[in-house]
Amino acid sequence: MAARRVRDIEYQLLRSGKRRTADIIIERDGHISVRAPAHLSEEQADAVVESRRFWIYRNLAEWQDLNVTRLVREWVNGEGFLYLGSSYRLLLVQDQDDPVKLRDGRFCLLRKIVEKGGEEAARHAFESFYWAKGLERIRHRVAYFSPKVGVSPQSIEVKDIGYRWAVCTSEGRLSFHWKCMMAPPKVIDYIIVHELCHLHCRDHTDVFWNEVDKVMPDYYERKAWLRQKGASLDL
Repeated sequence: MAARRVRDIEYQLLRSGKRRTADIIIERDGHISVRAPAHLSEEQADAVVESRRFWIYRNLAEWQDLNVTRLVREWVNGEGFLYLGSSYRLLLVQDQDDPVKLRDGRFCLLRKIVEKGGEEAARHAFESFYWAKGLERIRHRVAYFSPKVGVSPQSIEVKDIGYRWAVCTSEGRLSFHWKCMMAPPKVIDYIIVHELCHLHCRDHTDVFWNEVDKVMPDYYERKAWLRQKGASLDL
């Protein structure tokens, strides 16, 4: 990974032998990545960035506007937390079998977790909840969509993958961020189909989007939802 700068634009150059074209991505954390073929020189990558300089400015401005509304959550009774696109109020409880449970329309969290471990421990408890639910749901939906896409992934896991929603390796290993479980089911399905289609095509070319369209003709609406509201899917 190489850091580069073109005028006032700083970006990360990510090369891959599987790529045939260069893509410019505004990542979820606002950083700029150029995902390029292995043979692309640094000077050629700079030229790609320069040629799309105004596109980058426009999309960075949009990213900043969307992230202005990012929520800062508190670990108190009544705070809202997302699960499958719906918001559930938090209830701190004295006793239950698991650290976090979704029960009677509320997220129930053991009070002692907050009292002893504070915000970090509470966040970890929620992450574990999303991880467990995510692994179950995503495996089920991958099994449903894989035959439709015509692929067979090697493995599926849920974990913290930083600023990406999901990752597909060249070996066919799929990883999904636990934060996906905050999104509506239709959006989770889009993320899954997106990654499965990368087993056909690594780049975001017309060929790739045609593969997505075959399985999910309304993918653009789901993709737009994620772009517009993805910043709110956080703890």
